[in-house]
Amino acid sequence: MEKNWVRIFTSTNYYQSEIVKQMLIEHHIASVLINKQDSAHRTFGNIEVYIHQEDFSRAIEVIILNQTANL
Repeated sequence: MEKNWVRIFTSTNYYQSEIVKQMLIEHHIASVLINKQDSAHRTFGNIEVYIHQEDFSRAIEVIILNQTANL
C-alpha cells in the first residue's frame, strides 16, 4: 500500500465496511477496503477502510454526520 494511507474504520461486517467506503467516495474521499478476514472462518479478522491521511478530518466529519442522521 502507498504511504500516507490511514485506517478510518474497522468492522467484522463486510457490508457495513462497504457502506462506509461508498459514503466516503460519494463525498469525494478516495477510500479502499482491506479484507483481513480468514477465508474459511468469517468470524476471524476484520475488514478495514483506508483513506489518504490528508482527508482524515473531513472523513471523520462525514462518518459522524451520517451516524447521527441514522439515529
